[in-house]
Formats: sequence, structure tokens, C-alpha cells
Amino acid sequence: MSKIAIVTGGAKGIGYGSTKRLLDDGATVVMFDLDEVGLAKAQKEFAGYGTHISGMKVDISSDSQVKDAIESVGNKYGHIDYVVNCAGIQTYGTAVDTSEETWDKTFDVNVKSMYLTSKYAIPFMRKAKGGSIVNISSVQSLANQKGVVAYAASKGAINSLTRAIAIDHAAEQIRCNAILPASVDTPMLRASARAFSSTRSEEDILQEWGSSHPIGRMATIHDIGELVGFLCSDKASFITGSSYVIDGGLMTQVPVILPE
Repeated sequence: MSKIAIVTGGAKGIGYGSTKRLLDDGATVVMFDLDEVGLAKAQKEFAGYGTHISGMKVDISSDSQVKDAIESVGNKYGHIDYVVNCAGIQTYGTAVDTSEETWDKTFDVNVKSMYLTSKYAIPFMRKAKGGSIVNISSVQSLANQKGVVAYAASKGAINSLTRAIAIDHAAEQIRCNAILPASVDTPMLRASARAFSSTRSEEDILQEWGSSHPIGRMATIHDIGELVGFLCSDKASFITGSSYVIDGGLMTQVPVILPE
């Protein structure tokens, strides 16, 4: 029987890479995304998977929309096996200049959404006698750049939420893990590069960001998708409450250059 998966932010970026990996593993995937155009494009690109792929327009920060969407999926298939929470936004600002509106929106999209999908999917995972939730966090939950106070705080909250869900539902064989990527070549990252590219090209900035990783490049969406696929699979059946850094060695560095 095909596994039933929900991927938030599935139309692009890490969500797209995760969707493809799960489809390749034989799962039936429902993409949740607010971007109708992106959903249509992704569904067209995944058309070769037939009835195993579908999409729904969902505001994942809305309790009622998440509830209705998940219940629609759960009632259609009878259960849910995987939830992969990829949807998120990048915001900038210090504690002084970040508005309350920006703070709240960042937490609504990045954190509240993961609480909501878990809240409404877990009852359907119980029907499957287990399941796997994968939350996309960031290395910025461990160490961060300047000027990303709301974003970094939201990613730290994801790590804590992941552990809490894991311990609450481990006895039900419902696992929850987080993935902490460094720079990943996604539309969101490229938008960030353009925001800083007034005097330099987007590609120049992306090259610099890639070279800051000891492995010499940024991650691809498929690098992250590979780990998502593993954490959803039975090969990871003894893994829960963990946070996986996938960063090309970025967090191994001490930012002090030794003299020659």
C-alpha cells in the first residue's frame, strides 16, 4: 500500500525536492502551497507520477485551512503516514527594528504552521499505527548571522517543537525529527541574494555564499530531499527527536583566520 504524505511548501524549493524523493520512493504526495501558479507548474512537472501527486492551495498559518485540508486528505485515504513541513519565510531585522507584524508573521508561517499540521495529522497517523513528521529548521537555529532575529528565533522554536512532539508521541510510533540545512539553492535564497545585489550580481553573491561552506558549494534541494526520504522511511524507525545538520561542514568552522 502506498504511503500517504503531505508536504507543505511542496511546489518549490526544499518542498519540491522532498516531494520528488517521496514520489520516487512510491509515496502518494499531496502538496500544500499558497502559490497556485507554482502548484500548477509542479503538478505538471510531476504528471508522470499519475494519481500519486496532487496539490491543494492552503495557507498553512490558518488553523481552519490546515484542519480542512488535512481532514480532506485523511478522509480520502483513510490515514496519513508522513508530514514534511517545508513551508517558511525569511525575514530580516534586529530586535530593535523588527516590527511586531513581521515577528508575528514569521512565527505564524515558520512555527505555528508546524504545530497545526502536527495537531491535525497525528490523529490520522494513529490510524496507520505510526508515522513520521519532518520539520525543516536551519543552522541559524544554532548560530546565526546578524539581522535575522525573528527568523533565527523561529528556527530555534522549531527544534524545541520537534523534540516536544517526538517525546509526546514516541509510544505511538509517531516520530518527529528536524533538518537543519545551511545555504540551499532555492527561490527563497535567490530572492535574498537579489535583495543584497545592488552593486553585485546575484550569481556573484550565490558563489560567495557557496564558497563559505567547506565542501565548496551550497546544497541542492535534492540533497535535502534525500535526508527527508530517509527520515520518513522505516530505515529511520529508531530515530526521533533528533536535529540533523546538513551544511557542507559550515558549522565546523571557527571564524578566526590564523596568521600565516
